[in-house]
Amino acid sequence: MVHRLSLKHISAIMIALKVCLLIFLVVKVLFFSAEPPVFSLDQRFFTILGAGFLAQLIDGTLGMAYGVSCSTLLLTFGLPPAVASASVHTAEVFTTGVSGLSHLFLQNVNKALFFRIVIPGVLGAVIGAYLISEVLNGDLIKPYISGYLLIMGILILVKSFRVLPTVERLRRVFLLGITGGFLDAVGGGGWGPIVTSNLIFQGKTPQETIGTVNTAEFFVAFFSTGVFLFFVGLDSWPVVLALILGGVLAAPVGAVLAKKVKPKTMMRLVGIIIIIISAYTIYKSIF
Repeated sequence: MVHRLSLKHISAIMIALKVCLLIFLVVKVLFFSAEPPVFSLDQRFFTILGAGFLAQLIDGTLGMAYGVSCSTLLLTFGLPPAVASASVHTAEVFTTGVSGLSHLFLQNVNKALFFRIVIPGVLGAVIGAYLISEVLNGDLIKPYISGYLLIMGILILVKSFRVLPTVERLRRVFLLGITGGFLDAVGGGGWGPIVTSNLIFQGKTPQETIGTVNTAEFFVAFFSTGVFLFFVGLDSWPVVLALILGGVLAAPVGAVLAKKVKPKTMMRLVGIIIIIISAYTIYKSIF
């Protein structure tokens, strides 16, 4: 039944959900905030805006790094992990929405693969968002995730110098989706590195993989954001606004670049980005 939905239907659903969340956020800020929000255009605002732009440009082109990059920046500003993750996922609803619509317009999305990863991805994200809000400390498992991703990055980089195979059947897609969604919510990022890297490693075309994973990420971010808003709340509105503005400006550019870059070049870039981010996360967890 769900597979009968066209890409136009998916676009319409994404737009409707974004509008609903925007209305909810505006009402919540104006009428239910404990204190009126103060949007100061200081140096930190523009730093976060620039970081959001760069992170979304990389994410839209290579299918990863938005959540990890932005979460790392917010944690350096002193935000608690749950608040940082909630801020990033709220902004991601809008940035991945624009990015997903751009990929749909450029026909970078595989509909069958989209439905195979989006449903378990949403399920994993909801579970992860609840646990990081009420039970877990996401920092404890980050080094182990990063160690796994470091190995994946090296394998992808090595594979990019070989003949790319044609895959007719992808394995363990449901497990991949639910794991990616769960770790993304718990760690403030990880959907792209985990899902994109695995699908590309199995031989899926990089452009189609990145476009599909990016579009599915909108729904993962939307539902995890709902859980975060319910359990954690959100008071860092200037941070969210800066991330949204930077990401929305970069999203269409990233989708175009994903269409233009050659598959092997993209695999090498993906591998290098994963290795750098994972190595940095492991270093920070040790030192």
